[in-house]
Amino acid sequence: MMIENGWSVLATYASGFEADLAMAQLESAGIPALRDSNDTVGIFGPGFAGATARGVTVRVPADALEDARSAVCLVNGIS
Repeated sequence: MMIENGWSVLATYASGFEADLAMAQLESAGIPALRDSNDTVGIFGPGFAGATARGVTVRVPADALEDARSAVCLVNGIS
């Protein structure tokens, strides 16, 4: 687990869409989050929300990490 300035990495997602979905779930749970796009764009350009070469990292406050893990759920219960 990486902690930087009080923020922990929740996950690094393959696409901007997946990161946006996690961010929405965190917002719904009242958990603040930061999205780091790792200075990349989708493989088909900046308007594409699909896969990126380096992924999209979502960070949450370190003291909210366990709650964030519980709040974020992707397809079929996979987080």
